[in-house]
Amino acid sequence: MLRRVTPPQLRLLSTLANRKCGRNLSSTAAVCGRGRISFAPPTQGHTNTDRRHHTLAWYQELDVGAPAATEYDVPAASPEATGRNNIKAAPAPGLNLRPRRLQQDGGATRRIAPATRQFSVIQSRRAHTSSPKMYTASFAFFEALWDAGVTHCFVNLGSDHPSIIEAMVKGQREKKGSFPRIITCPNEMVAMSMADGYARLTGKPQCVIVHVDVGTQGLGAAVHNASTGRAPILLFAGLSPFTLEGEMRGSRTEYIHWIQDVPDQKQIVSQYCRYAAELKTGVNVKQMVNRALQFARSDPQGPVYLCGAREVMEADIEPYSVKQDDWERVELGGLTSKAVDEIATALAAAKEPLLITGYGGRNHAVPPALVKLANTVKGLRVLDTGGSDMCFPADHPGWLGLRFGSEPYIKSADVIVVVDCDVPYITTQCRPRPDAKIFHIDVDPLKQMMPLFYIAAQKRYRADALTSIEQITARLEKADGELAAQLSGSAREEQWKKLQAEHKERIDGVLSKTKPLDDGGFGTGHLCSKLRELCPEDTIWAVEAVTNTAFAHDALQPTLPGSWINCGGGGLGWSGGGALGIKLATDYEAQLKGQKGKFVVQIVGDGTYLFSVPGSVYWIARRYNIPVLTIVLNNKGKSKASCPPALLEMLTRSSGWNAPRKSLLLVHPDGEGSKVSNEEINISFQPVPDYAGIAKAAAGGELHTARVDKAADLEDVLKKAIEVVQGGQAAVLDCKVALGC
Repeated sequence: MLRRVTPPQLRLLSTLANRKCGRNLSSTAAVCGRGRISFAPPTQGHTNTDRRHHTLAWYQELDVGAPAATEYDVPAASPEATGRNNIKAAPAPGLNLRPRRLQQDGGATRRIAPATRQFSVIQSRRAHTSSPKMYTASFAFFEALWDAGVTHCFVNLGSDHPSIIEAMVKGQREKKGSFPRIITCPNEMVAMSMADGYARLTGKPQCVIVHVDVGTQGLGAAVHNASTGRAPILLFAGLSPFTLEGEMRGSRTEYIHWIQDVPDQKQIVSQYCRYAAELKTGVNVKQMVNRALQFARSDPQGPVYLCGAREVMEADIEPYSVKQDDWERVELGGLTSKAVDEIATALAAAKEPLLITGYGGRNHAVPPALVKLANTVKGLRVLDTGGSDMCFPADHPGWLGLRFGSEPYIKSADVIVVVDCDVPYITTQCRPRPDAKIFHIDVDPLKQMMPLFYIAAQKRYRADALTSIEQITARLEKADGELAAQLSGSAREEQWKKLQAEHKERIDGVLSKTKPLDDGGFGTGHLCSKLRELCPEDTIWAVEAVTNTAFAHDALQPTLPGSWINCGGGGLGWSGGGALGIKLATDYEAQLKGQKGKFVVQIVGDGTYLFSVPGSVYWIARRYNIPVLTIVLNNKGKSKASCPPALLEMLTRSSGWNAPRKSLLLVHPDGEGSKVSNEEINISFQPVPDYAGIAKAAAGGELHTARVDKAADLEDVLKKAIEVVQGGQAAVLDCKVALGC
């Protein structure tokens, strides 16, 4: 006996079978009878539980009027297989479909009707029921993350994530120890900053899951920071469902699904991402995840973005795996032999050689490689103009410290080698001499995401920093003839002695600026010198001190690779989540080796602290037991005479966000804004917030806090806070610092 199916009905049923059963229609048995139809997967290789779970049963019984012009014959199953609740069906090699013309006899004919609005009402409940045997695109997504080395997911969930939540529960129950740890983050920027901090320290990308377009927008400045700071992060967001009549599992069920449906959600962040794509099917979700991570990990590294609708993420698919060896990052090579010879020859002949870097220290092997190069070319100075990583140790004679694109030696250098650096110098403030030879080695020498960038370099190379430095050093070590003579002799020894004397003078100058004020107050320099003295030697400093960054760097004088991490971008508020991510990373990575994680200190300006969303940061710190010491640089303090008097007079009238004032004075030093208070130019933070109190409230009182404004009290306050953090509880210190020191 045959049952009649119209072409639209056939297409609909085929779609339903493919999406719900994960099977082609030709391998699915159809059971038709009295206007009812159900689909079931083949019995071979499936248990009764499997069949019950995967069965798509749609029931509809309508009287239909005039038939369509063409219909298809579908073989009917035996009568006993056509019951309403029956979910079994004999396997069929195919449906043996053949078109036939129908006779219009004017009478009503009972057959399967096209999809109507009634369709969503009469779906079988079984189509929406979860089962321990379920294997969805969402579960495959998490498997792909773990297999690719992603160990943590920082999540802010919403109505687009039912299947994500189901997969999380399933994974945490069934795959303990081999499933990403889920960290709930009540704010998207904090979530991404945590992933950013984790990646900055380890080089390992983590995952951030947010809610449709609004959650994507909530990432805000964190996307900018990860992009400019080259932090590998995988972002995932759901999309509003693309069906609304219950046609598929995941169809629209809430009012907000209409409101959050936007034309192209990817475009919100795509200009900051190395790759952005939509998941359009569940069957290749693991390939898409690995493709995205390839972009994230390949230089220039950065964030990537994937999004997928509920229906796609809800899809049942066959379990599968991919070969991870096929998805390794793209590796950059080194310099050509000609380039190595040119740079080595120039350095050997230079009287005032200078190397400028910004983020070379992200690879922890680069700082020691630079030390070896500086020991080979005695007289080579190294300047950090990015501050996002510890690139060169402060205890080496060639150390010039951290200066943002303005340093006297830039003007005097005859050979400059720029390595992994975005802003080697600011030409309106500091320009190399006209005859200087400049070589630029970078993972991204063209700065393809910057519409305006150029430096007057004679040679540019897209190459790996570590490989290039090692090549140049090896060439110089094997030097003979004239090249060897240039690297040795009395003149070179004089350069080395001069460098050592300058370094001692520089360190003495730093120390002189770290003394307490005559009135008993203190500045950022003194505070950081005490932190350096009291904190463990291998402390990791997560710094977002903005206008106080140079003072902090000079006083802390980092020497260990990975011990200084600053925000690589300009989106204030990174360090709150960033410090948590760094602490999470050092603890987790150390635990894998049976060791203990390192001590982490966040040093943050008062205005930037407010940008960091402390209400979310310290809730997370308590919830997940992530102890970090936070130092808030409260600039409602005394001033020091070494700061320009006009600037000090304005700054000390009130506390505030002083970075905009500095920018104002660089352009309009004698303008109207230079003569008024912070209140009048709308950058004041009066009344001064209770910075530590905000954090304590967010942590439900389970957080150590203190305020200090006297140098005499500082050591005891710091010792107590350090002890508390080492005992497992976070601490926030409100430190009133003087300006200009």
